[in-house]
Amino acid sequence: MHRTKSGNFKTRTTALVLALLMVTCLGAVGAASAETITFVDWSWDSAQVHNRIAGLIVQHGYGYDVEYMFADTVPGFQGIVRGDIDVSMEMWTDNIYEIWIEATEKGQMLDLGSNFPDAPQGWYVPTYMIEGDPDRGIKPVAPDLRSVEDLKKYWKLFRDPEQPSKGRFYTAPTGWVAHDINAAKIEAYGLDENYTAFAPGSQAALASSIMSAYRRGKPWVGYYWEPTDIMGKLDMTLLEEPEYDEQIWNDNYGCEYPAAQVRKAVTASLVERAPEVVEFLKNYETTLAQTNASLAYLSDTGTGDTEAAARWFLTEYEAVWSSWVPESVAAKVKAAL
Repeated sequence: MHRTKSGNFKTRTTALVLALLMVTCLGAVGAASAETITFVDWSWDSAQVHNRIAGLIVQHGYGYDVEYMFADTVPGFQGIVRGDIDVSMEMWTDNIYEIWIEATEKGQMLDLGSNFPDAPQGWYVPTYMIEGDPDRGIKPVAPDLRSVEDLKKYWKLFRDPEQPSKGRFYTAPTGWVAHDINAAKIEAYGLDENYTAFAPGSQAALASSIMSAYRRGKPWVGYYWEPTDIMGKLDMTLLEEPEYDEQIWNDNYGCEYPAAQVRKAVTASLVERAPEVVEFLKNYETTLAQTNASLAYLSDTGTGDTEAAARWFLTEYEAVWSSWVPESVAAKVKAAL
């Protein structure tokens, strides 16, 4: 009896092991055959949110595995050139112009067009200073403030508490390229007689200075850029500057910042491995307002959950992203949300 039970147990055990091995092997074959699309996760939030918007569509709509690989600019760029990374949803090409041109001309990397229209940077003021805000009981204190030239007559509104004879301009943190550019701009526009350049210690401190003034309905003028959560939350006005001119820019920066081009790119081999994904990414295009709103949502949640922000985008702008893909793909994504 003992031998019989033992023999039956061994038979059942052997069969179970064989079954498990078959499942394991089938799983391994499936994993090996499943194409994985790798997105490069740059350090800034907008790139990570766009990665996950695209990633959710690629995963649920096209059935690919998706992964996100963090990298700094140069290593991440090299990863795409080598084929270790497949997709970048944000290539700020002005910052990497020479290697960008070289990689695209050699066919190592494909330019799939802009993610959102040229991203601005420059000098901003709260719009309520110009137009007022009746809901908050704020009257317009600078109704004619339109350009950097107008700042001369309104300097008292921005009075620097540490140097009351001048207004305070909030510039970029020390060490940023924009910090030195803004200093040159102030001099080029003749504003050094009326303003001091105050450099917050960090991006967070610069953002905090805007938020603090905005909550209290107070004047503020300084440097910022888009897309950012700040611009998604607040109504800010970009002051006019002389139109960008390369010669003037190289001379003293006395004109507007050149608009930054933000492109999408894929490694060359992805065209053969996942042509339908490449076609989708070509169609992928958002606006600054949509990106700002997504970053504002991310900030308001306070969780740093970029996938949650991506899901919010897919829900909020369903008509937008549905136009990028076939109806069958859109249906699968909607079902998965």
